[in-house]
Amino acid sequence: MTSFLTPHCADALLFDLGRVVLDVDVTRALACWAAHANAAPAQIAARFRQEHHYQQHEIGAIDASAYFATLRHSLGIDITDEQFLEGWNAVIVGEMPGIDALLAAAARHLPLYAFSNTNVAHAASFSAPFAKLLSHFQTVFLSSSIGLRKPDAAAYDHVVRAIGVPAARIVFFDDSNENIAGARASGLKTVHVRTPRDVAEALAALGLVETK
Repeated sequence: MTSFLTPHCADALLFDLGRVVLDVDVTRALACWAAHANAAPAQIAARFRQEHHYQQHEIGAIDASAYFATLRHSLGIDITDEQFLEGWNAVIVGEMPGIDALLAAAARHLPLYAFSNTNVAHAASFSAPFAKLLSHFQTVFLSSSIGLRKPDAAAYDHVVRAIGVPAARIVFFDDSNENIAGARASGLKTVHVRTPRDVAEALAALGLVETK
């Protein structure tokens, strides 16, 4: 539903990266690790959790090597850091369909920003290959750089202050129900992204693009 969005109701747009701007697939990492460990992917998937160490890695509190050490234990596999990193970076598939054109059109009218829960290794792997796509954003806020992650209120407050407009004048796009709820509680307008069509329809409601 985008009925709450109207032309001139926003001064800035804020986008999540994963599954909104960049397509990601965690099963690619699990399959890679399973192959290196000579294990069944389903076995690895059943043990993988976005738990405390995962979150610590995303805010830069522990580095990749320390995180991979915890995975070695929780997944019950003994593979090298290099093999973990290979799978870890395999999750990034490419651009979400049509997103480049949508961002380019929107950026002609409003400033765009991105806010992603991500880690140093992933940021290093996607920054150069997708530099053109990411250039639509005036600033890309990364949890591993600012030490804060969605859906914590402090994370949204930090980003809103840095953007410099009231939270109520920012439209936030994310694929996670949890992150959407956190942003809404912090006063942002929110768009839950399930498909690229959701982004297109929201931008059309804002008067920034035409729907086809």
